[in-house]
Amino acid sequence: MFFKKSKEKDLAKVAALLIHAAKIDENYSDKEEKIIKEALIKMGSNINEIESLIEEAKIIEENANQILDFTREVKNMDMENKVKIVETLWRIIYSDKNADMYETSLMRRLTGLLYIDSKIIGDMKDKFKKQNSS
Repeated sequence: MFFKKSKEKDLAKVAALLIHAAKIDENYSDKEEKIIKEALIKMGSNINEIESLIEEAKIIEENANQILDFTREVKNMDMENKVKIVETLWRIIYSDKNADMYETSLMRRLTGLLYIDSKIIGDMKDKFKKQNSS
């Protein structure tokens, strides 16, 4: 389980970050939303409440002024959970077989904000890039 206190609020902010990554290339697809839903369920979201969680996250994402608004919860997680979220971000980005400059810029900023080694980020990027290029 990812979250202990106020789980749904934390999940909504993580979901907002995932949605932000999906929308940054101005092409929020059903495939990306499916990836987000699957990730949230793995993180402990109630499957029966996933639609309302996604709607809440969309509102959070639309009203956020900067990515810091939804990275705070992720920043305080242990490294294993941060890595899982970053893997989900790369899965979203490469779901259309391409990472544009806005998506790669977002990931560079997140690497610094979340204190994750750039080598780990690069290895994950390569993994998902290869998976989605075939």
